[in-house]
Order: sequence, then C-alpha cells, then structure tokens
Amino acid sequence: MKKRYVSIMMCIAVVASFFFFITAAPTIAGEKADHPRIVKAIDAIEDAEAYMKAAPHDFGGRRAQAIADCDKALKQLREALKYRISKTSNTKVQVKSPLLYMNTG
Repeated sequence: MKKRYVSIMMCIAVVASFFFFITAAPTIAGEKADHPRIVKAIDAIEDAEAYMKAAPHDFGGRRAQAIADCDKALKQLREALKYRISKTSNTKVQVKSPLLYMNTG
C-alpha cells in the first residue's frame, strides 16, 4: 500500500513539474493576448502604411518619411511584445524537483 501511495505521489510530482515548465515561459501568443492594444496598434499602423504605399499622391512630400516612421514604430511594438519572452529565455530557471525530497523507504 505504501509503495502504491509513493508511486501515485511521484506521478503527481512529475506531472506538476512538467506543467510548471510548460506554463512558466511566456509565448508570443500569450503576450498578444495580454496586450491587445499593442496588437491593435500594429494592425492599424500596418494598414496605414499599406494605404500610404498604394496612394496615388505623396501626401505633400511626407509619404516616404511617414512610411519610414511606420516601420520604426512597428519594430518597436513587436520588440515590446517579445520583451518578456527574451528575458525568460535568456534566464535559466532552477527549480528543485519534489522527487528529491520524497521518502521512498
């Protein structure tokens, strides 16, 4: 009976450990869900940039600079979404396994 209890507890600990590692690191999809306004801003700027590129006139000589500024803004917004991902992927997280502390005797 004690061996079965230990086996069950070990299985629970292993599953819990995997769940922690799977959910600990942020993903780009998670960041987009957490920051919908940044995603909307990216969509709006991409739309405006496409509109300016396809326009038959140059907006009083300002089109080229506006397009360049849109590119810079898009780059910064995308980097903002990736910020936490880059921080967690460069940092090694050490978690002691609960299996090390179980008494199997």
